Amino acid sequence: MSRRKKPREEVSAGGIVFRRDGERTFFLLIRDPYRNWGFPKGHLEEGEAPAAAAVREVSEETGLGGLELRAAVETIDWTFRFRGRQIHKVCHFFLMETDQRRTTPQSAEGITACRWASYEQATKMIAYDNARAVLAQAHALLQGSASGDPVPAS
Repeated sequence: MSRRKKPREEVSAGGIVFRRDGERTFFLLIRDPYRNWGFPKGHLEEGEAPAAAAVREVSEETGLGGLELRAAVETIDWTFRFRGRQIHKVCHFFLMETDQRRTTPQSAEGITACRWASYEQATKMIAYDNARAVLAQAHALLQGSASGDPVPAS
């Protein structure tokens, strides 16, 4: 009788980065090694808090500095297979703001492009349904803050 292996647990963190240009808001997307558009994210290092990991990963994958954490957006999870092993991944997403425009995709991690897009453009470009849902939540947080209300800090 064969016993099924328990899925390997992985924890990541990432960022929904935005910048404002006058009245317009733009969101940062990356093109991953599978040529799909999504958000920068990566594994937590030993003892690292999710928010700190998110800022570090965004900076590493996009070359952006001056990232200001604005709010926790959502924690999502999904299961997939990698090299025959089932993996259960949990990813904590955070809303971040920058005033920088210039990006440098981290080619060593397979990031082939970074692109600033309006909410409408980003919604169409994002390849993953769960990432599209996280973008919608981040956008809703920003819409609430447009009225002068602060974006929640956690």
